[in-house]
Amino acid sequence: MNFATEFGPFVRADGVWSQIMCPVDRGQRPRPALFLDRDGVINEDVGYLHHTEEVRLVPGAAEAIAGANRLGFPVVVVTNQGGIGLGYFGWAEFAAVQDRLLELLAAKGAHVDGVFASPYHPRATGPYAHPSHPSRKPNPGMLLAAADWLAIDLGRSWIVGDHARDIESAKKAGLAGGMHVLSGHGGEDGQRESALAFADDGFRVVTGTSIVGALRVLPLYRA
Repeated sequence: MNFATEFGPFVRADGVWSQIMCPVDRGQRPRPALFLDRDGVINEDVGYLHHTEEVRLVPGAAEAIAGANRLGFPVVVVTNQGGIGLGYFGWAEFAAVQDRLLELLAAKGAHVDGVFASPYHPRATGPYAHPSHPSRKPNPGMLLAAADWLAIDLGRSWIVGDHARDIESAKKAGLAGGMHVLSGHGGEDGQRESALAFADDGFRVVTGTSIVGALRVLPLYRA
């Protein structure tokens, strides 16, 4: 199956899903953005999600995203999808899940501006096998690509994630900071402590139970 032909030009030559819902003039003045991990932050993490009937929003996630929409901040999903590289599902299943997720968000008045997904995994076989691909968090490749396509000022942007690697990717990309949440995998041993360890004078780390209330915590509105 030629995925690019059947589903649209979303998978780049480097294998990363890159979907822009709200195109902008790439020459415009860069804006701060809200980056979000997907599984465990926007939707409940069921483990290698690939069935549409299992897509369930984290309570309050849509409302938080809608709030960022109203304030004019681009919302960008950056998600590791190693299940593709491991052969658990393919891009077609990912696309179906993504459509369902966007549908649920839209029903609550929320939208995202872009979605980036990395299929690479250290234990994968075939073309998506890579020990540490630049696009796979904790590496910053997806955030850097989003900044280019959506005219994002990384130095004034924030990420919300349930893994310490989400926070690490933000620091490597030069973001202002990250919010670590306990939903998804965030409550597992060592995740919060590892996330907090990335804080320093140039990078802030804040915490929360979930994405609910993120806009009250993150200083995007002061950027």
